[in-house]
Amino acid sequence: MTSWIPLGEMQLLPVSGGRLWIDGGNMFGVVPRMLWQRIAAPDEEHRILVETNCLVVRTPTSLGLIDCGYGSKAAEKIRRRYAMQSGAPLVRNLQKHDIVPEDIDWVILTHLHFDHAGGCTYRDQNQQLQPTFHRARHYVQRVEWDDGVGDVPELEGSYFKDDFLPLAETGLLQWVNCKSEIEPGITVSLTGGHTRGHQMVKLKSQGETAVYPADLCPTVAHLQTFCTLAYDQFPLIVRRLKPSLIRDIIEHQRLMLFSHDPDVAAARLVMDESGKLRADPIMPLPH
Repeated sequence: MTSWIPLGEMQLLPVSGGRLWIDGGNMFGVVPRMLWQRIAAPDEEHRILVETNCLVVRTPTSLGLIDCGYGSKAAEKIRRRYAMQSGAPLVRNLQKHDIVPEDIDWVILTHLHFDHAGGCTYRDQNQQLQPTFHRARHYVQRVEWDDGVGDVPELEGSYFKDDFLPLAETGLLQWVNCKSEIEPGITVSLTGGHTRGHQMVKLKSQGETAVYPADLCPTVAHLQTFCTLAYDQFPLIVRRLKPSLIRDIIEHQRLMLFSHDPDVAAARLVMDESGKLRADPIMPLPH
């Protein structure tokens, strides 16, 4: 079982919100298959294995969660397309650590795509939508919310309102604008890039820092500048932000957290003498 990672007075726990298989071309954008298949072996349907690494954060005064995986609501054809796990993987995996939804005080959503926000809600026995973490205040960038509910034609298929509208309807939604401290030492900042309202999370405690850049750098393979997602709405922004973010993480010896790597949840980044970038895992994920 995955263990807690100490970060000053905080503790961090990567928990799977469900594995899935996504088209490798979509995961690597302009990078040719002959290159990406060397580091991410595709199946017979050209898909690669992807994790949804949600992060539980225990502070001295609260228990929070970053992202919620894909949840249990997806239609059967979607579940087959992505080989999604049955039921509600995040809730099931939290229970392995004796955590139930009622324990969660706050949730940060880096963005509102289904594989990050789908687990925020579920359908009850009467098929009514309900918030999964019904005590928690959910933090979303206002511009991300506007795109999620805006019915923008060019974003059709990017957002599913059942994932997040119930948060507003039940009073659990909290908009943020650009940069905000959610809890002492836990800060979100607007990055854009992957989506217009994408945000990253920085966690600081007693001189130690961890960074959850979400889909700016979803896996170890995406540490390379041109390994970006076909899903990125603004890929040039990602290519500009990512190198400077990585340099900052290396220079200040921050902990790097990966949102989608199927094997590595957290790592220390190292630049060797030849200039090659390496990720030394702090925590490999259990299979």
